[in-house]
Amino acid sequence: MLAQNHQNPPEVTVVIREYEEARDKAAVEAFESRCDFQQTGKPSLVTNLLGDPLCRVRHFPLHVMLVAEHVEKSEIVGGIRGCIKTVSKGEQEHRVYIKLAYVLGLRVSPLHRQQGIGTKLVQGLEEWCKKNGADYAYMATDSYNEASLNLFTLKCDYIKFRSLTILVQPVHAHNKPLISGVVIKRLDPQLAGLVYYKTMGDSEFFPKDIDVILHNRLNLGTFVAIPKSYLDHWDPKMNRFPPSFAILSIWNTKEVFRFQVKGVSPLTYAECAGSRVLDTLMPCLRLPSVPNFFKQFGVYFLYGLHMRGYGGSRLMKSLCAHAHNMARNDVLCRALVAEVGQRDPVREVMPHWRKFSWAEDIWCIKKLGTAKQEINKNLGPHDWIKSTSSSPSVIFVDPRDF
Repeated sequence: MLAQNHQNPPEVTVVIREYEEARDKAAVEAFESRCDFQQTGKPSLVTNLLGDPLCRVRHFPLHVMLVAEHVEKSEIVGGIRGCIKTVSKGEQEHRVYIKLAYVLGLRVSPLHRQQGIGTKLVQGLEEWCKKNGADYAYMATDSYNEASLNLFTLKCDYIKFRSLTILVQPVHAHNKPLISGVVIKRLDPQLAGLVYYKTMGDSEFFPKDIDVILHNRLNLGTFVAIPKSYLDHWDPKMNRFPPSFAILSIWNTKEVFRFQVKGVSPLTYAECAGSRVLDTLMPCLRLPSVPNFFKQFGVYFLYGLHMRGYGGSRLMKSLCAHAHNMARNDVLCRALVAEVGQRDPVREVMPHWRKFSWAEDIWCIKKLGTAKQEINKNLGPHDWIKSTSSSPSVIFVDPRDF
């Protein structure tokens, strides 16, 4: 609760409009650099967009960025991005697809916060989503980001819907050994799409345009791990799957944006640097040294993670080792990241460092006007939001959302 004598700054007059690249690109980049501040003694993870303010939504066919322009100063003081996709509601009896909007990248200049600009940006984006036929809108944020959660849940009527875990595995200087008796096969995008439709098509948030994702230039490949003794059982085109297998895909985020850790103490910086020096001097020890996260770096995002059958965890670990070794050969990639449901069995299998991971990533959702007015054949007989009490174990995380 705020103290009773605390008064928020008065609201300023802003115009919410669509981003125009030729007119706004430099101003947006300058505005977002002002938002990348860190408090003393509190480490922060800064995202550096590579010269394209639309990079996080550009890979969706339907996307937009809105900016808040200060009327008196003719200055951009806020921004928000959004996109619309078609996803599965995760109903097992019959597959139902809906149009879902994803709200992301909400930022307001530090000097203009608590003045109602964030709320206006969200409302403006919701109107765009409604006009483009979205049934629901959702956003994701760290459970510790109280300001963002309060804005969406208290002021914009979103509700907490799903809770996921973000797992981060640093990329080390040494190859990870692969498990013997396991064959790793790379699937072409068409076959990979077929496998995903048959194995994860009923998962919540499964994208209808999975083939577009798998053919995207940022997709580095889809891989399956199969025990050698079950290779004869692998024929997805004939709907033949072995009793045990694991699958994942790899998305190259470093071509879109980079991360950088700022604000750590000198002692922490020295400890991390020292681990790399020791690893260089004594490589035979194969120490899990901390990569240099204090310069800009990229990550590979692992998605479509699925395992089944006896020994599935062993197969998934083998795939993760394969992904690590791919990342090790990329000098700019310093971490593997995956996001999974908190009840997903994969969560207990994925290699990760707890201190670099997020225990709870909150997804909040809101039914938009198009869905409130009528229940049509696209939405199905049940309100998706009312299924919060039965959170599914498997949630398909679209790599374009990351």
